[in-house]
Amino acid sequence: MATHNIDLEKTSVRDINQALHELNGTEDRSEWRITNSKGRHAIAVGIDAPLSVNIEGHVGYYCAGMNKHATVTVNGNCGPGVAENMMSGMVRVTGSASQYAGATAHGGLLIIEGDASSRCGISMKGVDIVVNGSVGHMSAFMAQSGRLVICGDAGDALGDSLYEARIYVRGKVVGLGADCIEKPIEDKHRAELKQLLDKAGITDCDAAEFRRYGSARKLYNFNIDNMDAY
Repeated sequence: MATHNIDLEKTSVRDINQALHELNGTEDRSEWRITNSKGRHAIAVGIDAPLSVNIEGHVGYYCAGMNKHATVTVNGNCGPGVAENMMSGMVRVTGSASQYAGATAHGGLLIIEGDASSRCGISMKGVDIVVNGSVGHMSAFMAQSGRLVICGDAGDALGDSLYEARIYVRGKVVGLGADCIEKPIEDKHRAELKQLLDKAGITDCDAAEFRRYGSARKLYNFNIDNMDAY
């Protein structure tokens, strides 16, 4: 298996992304190691091949955006929009993430080993997001489908205006958003939660410690009696 070492002090982000894009649509499983990231933006975006990309250091906004098939690991913290609009594959952040991590993502698995800021999972459309720490306010806002697992605490307005996404929280919740309610957690939910935790490599959390939240389904259709909630 080919291994490529890229130093962003010597190669531009544009050039490394172009090299990765040239493998799009292939079954190439080569490994890429990117050093000296130094908070640069839009690293490893738009990949469409089963590559393995390891970024050594912090990154800026939209890292691993539109990911498809690839496994991207950020060994550090990341700025806004990590794994935005991801379709498949896996993105792992060993540190913490800024705002709207996993926004609009359709599939795959996003793992944040630290904390995530506000709007984590906003408008998620099928992605699974596992946060080992806590998340900020308005996480899972308008989340349509997928699962958000929060091993720490959740900020205010959790799940505001969500649809059919499922939210699991181990810690405390500051407040729920419009139409988000706590729901019973059954054996099937604990089983899927354990599977997600195992896949994310989180071994110090027990699925029995989590609560489940979802949509009350009162905002699907306009109702004048719910006017204050719109």
